[in-house]
Amino acid sequence: MNILLCCDGGFSTSIVVAKMQEEAKKQGKDYEIWAINIGSIKDHIQKADVVLLGPHMAHKTSYAKDAADPLGVPVGIINGTDYSFGYGANVIKQAEDLVKAK
Repeated sequence: MNILLCCDGGFSTSIVVAKMQEEAKKQGKDYEIWAINIGSIKDHIQKADVVLLGPHMAHKTSYAKDAADPLGVPVGIINGTDYSFGYGANVIKQAEDLVKAK
């Protein structure tokens, strides 16, 4: 699965990506997980199976969906607690659930 995280600046999201990659490895999952500035979403969306926005980017949901919806890529907002504490397992599960629900 290819999980794309979108943020604005990138520092805290890169921490979440690292936690997710660590957890995916523990679970034996070969996932590609990366973060970009939301302004670059159109350059990355075709590779993504799911897009997750940092909670501070909720106001950009429509922008993300405009890029993702035509390709059938689900978009979600990461739970604030999971984001803040870097609960990689929870964020991976959220991504998996979004893909299953599409």
